[in-house]
Amino acid sequence: MSQVSLNASQEMNDNLESGTMPDFAEIRAQFPILQQSENGHPLVYLDNGATSQKPLAVIEALDTYYRQQNANVHRGVYGLSERATELYEGSRETVRQFINAKSIREIVFVRGTTEAINLVAHSWARSNMQAGDEVIVTEMEHHSNIVPWQLLRDQLGIRLRVLKINLAGEICLNDLKSMVSDKTKLLAITHMSNALGSINPVKEMTAIAHSVGAKVLVDGAQATPHMTVDVEDIDCDFYALSGHKMYGPTGIGVLYAKEALLEAMPPYQGGGDMIYSVTFEKTEYNVLPYKFEAGTPHIAGAIGLAAAIKFLQSIGLKHIAAYEAELLAYATAKLLQIEGLTIIGQAEHKGGVLSFIIDGIHPHDMATLMDQDGVAVRAGHHCAMPVMQHFNVPATIRASMGVYNNRDDIDRLVTSIEEAKEMLI
Repeated sequence: MSQVSLNASQEMNDNLESGTMPDFAEIRAQFPILQQSENGHPLVYLDNGATSQKPLAVIEALDTYYRQQNANVHRGVYGLSERATELYEGSRETVRQFINAKSIREIVFVRGTTEAINLVAHSWARSNMQAGDEVIVTEMEHHSNIVPWQLLRDQLGIRLRVLKINLAGEICLNDLKSMVSDKTKLLAITHMSNALGSINPVKEMTAIAHSVGAKVLVDGAQATPHMTVDVEDIDCDFYALSGHKMYGPTGIGVLYAKEALLEAMPPYQGGGDMIYSVTFEKTEYNVLPYKFEAGTPHIAGAIGLAAAIKFLQSIGLKHIAAYEAELLAYATAKLLQIEGLTIIGQAEHKGGVLSFIIDGIHPHDMATLMDQDGVAVRAGHHCAMPVMQHFNVPATIRASMGVYNNRDDIDRLVTSIEEAKEMLI
């Protein structure tokens, strides 16, 4: 790690120990990509819901691995392989601590949240559900937490039920209480909506599902960069997260699952490293979590994910949540002053996501013009088409915030919207 990164990390750790808010300008300086320009303007990156940018600590961890530590894991008896294995398995322990899982046996490395959900669908659900059993999802789910259950519905005859949201983009716990029954086998819910920013009461929802014997899967892709996640406190059975949403590399994620469930579940894929012994007559599977990690894993990705987690921890998730809440309040007030602009989703508890439409302007046209000002926002359905259908809009413009965004970014966002409006109306 460079001296600049070490100094910044030490300063953030000192702030965390003292309880004072860290210097978020210094945090922003840790992201090289934010120093560049787009179309002649300093980059304003507000598409963190799609993917986050990467700090020096992550970039340097990846560089160091490939320059000095690259070897396959678990299989080599030579020093380089043993050191790579130590780093890889150390990353698993970092994840375990980050989400407060009981054991590293409950931490399965996957490509991301999408693969984690599909693993649950094709391993646990196929083994434990039959025709007539029910999966409940919310109306605000990402497609990755809808389509796998539709596939099982078509193949197994299970029933997919949808918990509706209100006009603010919130779910009602009483609605869930009235929906669950002895037919409910799984509640699959987002912790924080990528399209609305709504933060769901997942702990209370888990308790309701457990009251009828159902299991609970939480999609935490949007939550983990912005708030403290404690799977023991939530008591969910499965929790999925993606590294690239939380300042880590692409292509790496985690499925947390309670150990007893993983022990009973059949492997999701077959191949090397997930076996103990193989003959043409039978195969004995490896112990947890390796039973679900067939083939050479994304070693560098796991190491980069651990670096991203340590970066977040050096700032403090409580500090991040407080900073982003203030920035969201500032941005909300600014956007509401723009004539013709409507914010879609105004839940009481929400993260740093602002989805909005502007009268008479298609979101794609607006976002294209804003790019000319160096302002990067997302326009579309955000892989959450049922949300768009609920609010009767074809798409929204989404500004999603991260730890490096600031009031200047919001001011640039507002100015860009106003200038684009003048051109389009």
